[in-house]
Amino acid sequence: MSGYGRTKITEIIRCWLDRMPIEEINLGRSKYVLYDGTYFHKEGCHISLMDARSQRTLSYIYAEKEGLDSTHEWFGGLRQAGLYPLYITMDGERAVMRVIREIWPKTKIQRCLYHIQREGMRWLRTYPKTQAGRELRELLKTLCQIDSVEAKEAFISAYRGWLDNNGTFVKSLPWNIVACKDLKRTMALLNNALPDMFHYLEDRKIPKTTNLMESYYSRLKADYRRHRGLSKRHRISYLAWYSFFHNHV
Repeated sequence: MSGYGRTKITEIIRCWLDRMPIEEINLGRSKYVLYDGTYFHKEGCHISLMDARSQRTLSYIYAEKEGLDSTHEWFGGLRQAGLYPLYITMDGERAVMRVIREIWPKTKIQRCLYHIQREGMRWLRTYPKTQAGRELRELLKTLCQIDSVEAKEAFISAYRGWLDNNGTFVKSLPWNIVACKDLKRTMALLNNALPDMFHYLEDRKIPKTTNLMESYYSRLKADYRRHRGLSKRHRISYLAWYSFFHNHV
């Protein structure tokens, strides 16, 4: 289409991959933010922050893995650049949540309901081995449908009722039984997440899931597969340009 040969096109691509985009974003305007990361097998993790309202990528890093070491300096720099979000919607990465609470102590974390539901149902499995597991799985199915304070209260009441009816039973199960591990993991997940699960009911601008980020990463990876074989340096540059064009096209 361009009229150039393969060699010339390769030179043009390398020319752009040898540089990084320069973009200035007014971070002070972003109050509702999404956080998520995606792995490229064993090649590293691309981590991004996205403005939930404009769907623009605010910032990104490429790290070996998601965690405290990879986010602390990054978040600190963003704070100095003017980013003070009211809410950050994210999954349950504990180390990252600790960093957020340290860097932005007034920012509230909204736990992604889809991640909670998916993780809990994965642990309980498609066919739970106990009646308690089956009941808890049915309760988890309703989580992403909660759209009112009344529905929230009904969910919490149902979960507390489940705990009253099954807590002793779960504790009595031998620790090495799969059903026991599954139930305890799911209980711990819900107990830890409950305080930060329903902020979106107070302010409808808060996303209750990170589905926007999941969709963005899905498109990114589909496009990246056509460029496999890039060196790490060029991979990082490619992802930076992808984010840049996502914001401007």
